[in-house]
Amino acid sequence: MNETARRRTSSTDISRRGFIAGTSSILALGALSHADRAAAAPVPAPIPHGAHVPVLVIGTGYGGSVAALRLAQAGVDVHMVEMGMAWDTPGSDGKIFASTRTPDVRSYWLRTRTKQPISNFLGFPIDKDVPRYTGILDAEDFSGITVYQGRGVGGGSLVNGGMAVTPLRQRFGAILPSVNVNEMYNVYYPRANAALGVNNIDPAWFDSTDCYQYARVGRKHAQRSGFSFVFVPNVYDFGYMEREAAGTATRSALNAEVLYGNNYGKKTLQKTYLAQAKATGRVAISPMHKVTSVAAASGGRYTVTIEQINTTGGTTATKTVTADRVFFAAGSVGTSKLLVKLKATGALPSLNGEIGKGWGDNGNVMCGRANHAWDPTGQLQSSMPTGGIDNWDAGGAFAEVAPLPTGIETFASFYLSITKNPNRAQFSWNAAAGRVDLNWQTAWKQPSIDAAKTIFDKINSTEGTIYRTDLFGTYKIWGDHLTYHPLGGAVLNKATDNYGRLHGYQGLYVIDGALIPGNTSVNPFVTITALAERNIEKIIDTDL
Repeated sequence: MNETARRRTSSTDISRRGFIAGTSSILALGALSHADRAAAAPVPAPIPHGAHVPVLVIGTGYGGSVAALRLAQAGVDVHMVEMGMAWDTPGSDGKIFASTRTPDVRSYWLRTRTKQPISNFLGFPIDKDVPRYTGILDAEDFSGITVYQGRGVGGGSLVNGGMAVTPLRQRFGAILPSVNVNEMYNVYYPRANAALGVNNIDPAWFDSTDCYQYARVGRKHAQRSGFSFVFVPNVYDFGYMEREAAGTATRSALNAEVLYGNNYGKKTLQKTYLAQAKATGRVAISPMHKVTSVAAASGGRYTVTIEQINTTGGTTATKTVTADRVFFAAGSVGTSKLLVKLKATGALPSLNGEIGKGWGDNGNVMCGRANHAWDPTGQLQSSMPTGGIDNWDAGGAFAEVAPLPTGIETFASFYLSITKNPNRAQFSWNAAAGRVDLNWQTAWKQPSIDAAKTIFDKINSTEGTIYRTDLFGTYKIWGDHLTYHPLGGAVLNKATDNYGRLHGYQGLYVIDGALIPGNTSVNPFVTITALAERNIEKIIDTDL
């Protein structure tokens, strides 16, 4: 197939084949390869020095997991490399993951002190010293912002709140203008939601259970100020949560488990896409492996340099492998940093000038409100949020009614807002320091604060309440120092073609949140997953 045909991005592709054909293409390829599956096997983990793999996927988050599963179903052997741990072995307490209330050695990626999103409570700092370890949550500091990311097999699915939100159809054009809306909402969003195990809370149970008293208070206050409160789907198994509340299942969401992993009810990628991918017999995963270089090699292949690390971050081995195709799926930050470095240092000099651009924080900003004594929010709070306040059209904000699972009554409402923040940052190579920098400025959060205030100033006025000032430091109202939702850096149809193929190199792809330019209007992982489903189907159909 010539380059012109390969790069064709017809918006009529799905209409030509129809929904059934579009869905069955993957299944048919999988069926064709069934007969030879027993004879074929991927390179085993840990990946050895000198290995050759048909496909190397860098990262095991949403985009990478989609790519691995669909390629394997199409008969292609895949090796995934993951910088973090496998998270499959219990600690001394018999559990794999730590509770949010008691961070320990498992909680942070190569830090010697915790860096919790809420740094203070009731006037006291709550961070503490921990041993340096390859823990599950990375609080990566850049100029002006801290980016929280999951580290381990499963990526961000390990540490997020599970809010599985499909953006409203009428807002999609502002998110990914080059992508066919009908394809996404008729095919790929439904496919992603089904594969992720998205489910909805029973409204009657929500209205009666103690663990969502905080959310009911948030709903009451929103509605009394004229705002729309919407239930939000989640990948946490709400049936399991009901059993937790009834005392017939081990507590997980009701034991403040979220930020540092969830031991039971949450359907992470480990239990969905990655489990299915490994079941094909064609996917192997090497944890504790960090890709440091990708360069063009002879025969259209790529030479990939990988460092194997230990639990203190030290390099124990450096390996060189070759791959026919490489999928960058290390998350918005990881993919962007790697590509910027590879372009600047000459490993992949033909990457275009859009690499590193279009990065945003999904407009994240946090705040708390101090409620009256007659509005307690409950000692027991589910760590899985399931509702939000939608003021996007009027004020540019969608506010997740979030838990504050301290285990005590706080009389506080807490929120993570996603806002229509237009500011975009750029990654660049700092040759003197040998690192990639991000030029985000803290002042760029002001549009997010202004948008969030359209909700919370009005609620405070209606309820006669005030903002909490003890959560993010001393007398500080807004959590404007962070993001949970990094997006962009290798934007679709700019740094890549309209399906994630990197310009300048055949066989190199981006398939994660780096493709999305800075904002999704809601929690982004369903959109990342659906876009990956769209892109990998096209790549299998035309490139393989």
